Amino acid sequence: MSRAVIDYYFTSASPFVYLGHEALMDVAAAHGAKVSFKPVNLAAVFENAGALPLPKRAPARQRYRLIELQRVADMRGMPINIHPKFFPVDPALADHVTIALIERGADPSGFMARVFSGVWANEENIADADTIAACLKAEGHDAEAVLAEAAGDKVAAIRARNTQDALEADALGVPVYVLDGEPFWGQDRIAFLEHALTTDRAPFRAP
Repeated sequence: MSRAVIDYYFTSASPFVYLGHEALMDVAAAHGAKVSFKPVNLAAVFENAGALPLPKRAPARQRYRLIELQRVADMRGMPINIHPKFFPVDPALADHVTIALIERGADPSGFMARVFSGVWANEENIADADTIAACLKAEGHDAEAVLAEAAGDKVAAIRARNTQDALEADALGVPVYVLDGEPFWGQDRIAFLEHALTTDRAPFRAP
């Protein structure tokens, strides 16, 4: 089995992160790859890549995004509300809680799945501490302790470092999956990532 490590750059409010999360986890499990979860500040990633935040994009791009969300959700058999009640939403709390779980040595993937679907399928406010606590408890975590740890400076510093790592990996948005230094941007690149794991080819580089 593979000993590959996939660096998974994401933020908790992204619909494309939501749509690709389970598919990524399935591919990693199938290949025995370790996933390194790295929440980031998406605004900084966009700025570095010269990308516009959603409200500033051309109307045609905004409309196409809504079509794409429905298309991917249909293909993956996942529910989605393309105009969720709580969006835009600040993902910082959920991102910080994910980091706190990692620092505890816990697997955050189940919590992450609950948070992602909370925004895009269940009309939940992931900026609300009670909502996050409910997600933690549902996954068997000590919600009070994890939330306290998530509020610390150490966790904020880790998210900042993750963001810098994403910039250095040439992340253009989220999700980005990095394997041996090669970035795969977008949930629609999971098939390419799987091919790289299957063939164990050398990573591609920009000359």
